[in-house]
Amino acid sequence: MKLRTTLDQWQALHHIEQAGSIQAAAEQLNKSHTTLIYAINKLEQQLGVKLLTVKSRRAVLTDHGKMLLRRADSMLEQAHELEMISSQLSRGIESQITVSIDHLCDPFWLYHPMQEFLVSNSATSIQVVETSLSKTTEMVVNELSDIAIINLPITNYPAEAFGTTTMVPVVAKTHLLAEKSVLQMNDFATACQIVVRDLGESNASKRDVGWLKSRQRITVDNFDHAIRAVEQGVGYCRLPLHMIDENKQPNIKIVDIDQAQRYQVALHITLPKGAKTGPAAMAFYQLLLNKANQRI
Repeated sequence: MKLRTTLDQWQALHHIEQAGSIQAAAEQLNKSHTTLIYAINKLEQQLGVKLLTVKSRRAVLTDHGKMLLRRADSMLEQAHELEMISSQLSRGIESQITVSIDHLCDPFWLYHPMQEFLVSNSATSIQVVETSLSKTTEMVVNELSDIAIINLPITNYPAEAFGTTTMVPVVAKTHLLAEKSVLQMNDFATACQIVVRDLGESNASKRDVGWLKSRQRITVDNFDHAIRAVEQGVGYCRLPLHMIDENKQPNIKIVDIDQAQRYQVALHITLPKGAKTGPAAMAFYQLLLNKANQRI
């Protein structure tokens, strides 16, 4: 069905409502007073509805005009967004970028800057891939991500410092290990250990990290499952400190281990595609790096 009205007509009505007068709206739109009056009169004729009235020299929308403009405003916003997205795409802005984030990284460090990035980059969608151990390396060396947040720097891939994650040993408060004030590593030998699986695809490159001498292990895909298992008293685990919230996880206890209380993992950020990195990915990388420099 052919539309009887145009975006220009609705835009004219929008500016009149915002400015409060036809003359002020005409100046904003760089059009003549007569042109705007004609546009509104034509719109009213096409719709068969009175949209505008003049009260004390002010242009005031009728109730019908207000109701229709509320719906038209979303249409105008979408049209504006389409033009902005088209402009970005014409400049070579990527329609999608991939960011890989090592599971040790605090997600806040990614998503807080992402909100700021998306405000001015509406043409770009972001795919986030969580990685661990060899999967972290695979995403970089195979150039599967545009931006990669990694732990140790990878050979031949320049990287910048991004932050530090502290790992702490935890058990449920009901677990037998929670009863001792100070533990030795030998105390863990007979307890079930919860470990996070290497998410890499190649069995040859899969890696294990940390102390793994417990006689029994439960292996899970991510730290979320590890936390749930710890809460249920399944066993003990080392978790990133930023994931432990005593208010939300009152059943979890950080235990004291002689000479092995906590360790830190340095995190870095890199551009796997190097000089082939697109403008959107480069802009987001720079924003992430700037935020990291303020934090470190």
